[in-house]
Amino acid sequence: MTEVDFEQLASYPRYKLMASLIVPRPIALVTTLGANGVANAAPFSMFNMVGEDPPILMISINRLADGKLKDTAANILHNGEFVVHMSDEPMAQKMHDCGEAFPSDVSELSKVGLTPVPAHCVAPPRIAESPVAFECVLHEKLETESRYVFIGRIKWLAARDGLIDTQAWRVNLREYSPIARFGASFYTRTLDRFSLADAPRAAAPVSTSIDVL
Repeated sequence: MTEVDFEQLASYPRYKLMASLIVPRPIALVTTLGANGVANAAPFSMFNMVGEDPPILMISINRLADGKLKDTAANILHNGEFVVHMSDEPMAQKMHDCGEAFPSDVSELSKVGLTPVPAHCVAPPRIAESPVAFECVLHEKLETESRYVFIGRIKWLAARDGLIDTQAWRVNLREYSPIARFGASFYTRTLDRFSLADAPRAAAPVSTSIDVL
């Protein structure tokens, strides 16, 4: 076994090891609204579900090299609202391109060709091309030396037509193929699947567009 003492390792090697070993990671394409009214969009793979009661998720956003905040973090701290989108392969390149460093007065959505549409209960827009969007308000935050961890409470869920059966409360997994981060610049598909269960498990309650407050 290769043994590594994380207490003796600098932060960047720790990051490289963790980001390449804790994979695959779902990607949150997050839209926020700046104080200047400009819609920002940025991808984050330090993201996941935290719990269902209350319905919360988390995104972790690092500080820039000069200690300044990324637009997404600054916007969430300013107004406490954001929308988390899942990305599939048809929008993968545009999602990736949203990670470029655009000025705060420039919307990544217009630059990469994604379509903003009004959200149901928060000010930041949803992205029309995304198969799933979670409208969130800030529930709690954790600040460390290197980053902010934002816990978002999901207020509303919107999903592509045909993705969710609102009678059985099941997701049509045949129609759902989000991509994931696999370390460095690599991504992975979610089409190669196998089951270890004798019978399928019941899906958690969700809806095509439903208030989950």
